[in-house]
Amino acid sequence: MKLAEALSRRAAAARRIEALRTRAIGSARHQEGDTPAEDPAALLAEVDGAIDEYEDLIRRINRTNAATTIGPAETLTDALARRDALRLRHHVLKSAADAATGTDRAGYPRQLRSELKMLSALPVAQLRADADRVAQEHRELDVRIQQRNWEVDLID
Repeated sequence: MKLAEALSRRAAAARRIEALRTRAIGSARHQEGDTPAEDPAALLAEVDGAIDEYEDLIRRINRTNAATTIGPAETLTDALARRDALRLRHHVLKSAADAATGTDRAGYPRQLRSELKMLSALPVAQLRADADRVAQEHRELDVRIQQRNWEVDLID
């Protein structure tokens, strides 16, 4: 099985666990004289098996990420950490630029000349350029990660 397939199965397992949890909670109580729509104990047993599968996939994915290189002296684990950092950096730069231009809130336009004028304390154009550069780097790294996910086999 390829790493990308395992990642897809992990996501499906997480969705299944959540659906089973919701169904078990929905059937956990019922009115006297009625029977629940589903057996909550059976649902919990099914959740337990799904969680075991989920845990196994996570372990194997983590082992594979740590053992797989994506570039010179860079593992998939390193690349994933870098991608997360780039995503966060982009968010911070974009938020700062939005705050400096006032687009992060409904706005406080001046209505009278006597009201205080709001000025930007940050170089908005430079922030936007930096955010665009970081977003491009993020996209390129993400493509490399996705490509490698389809090339490498999952470690047992």
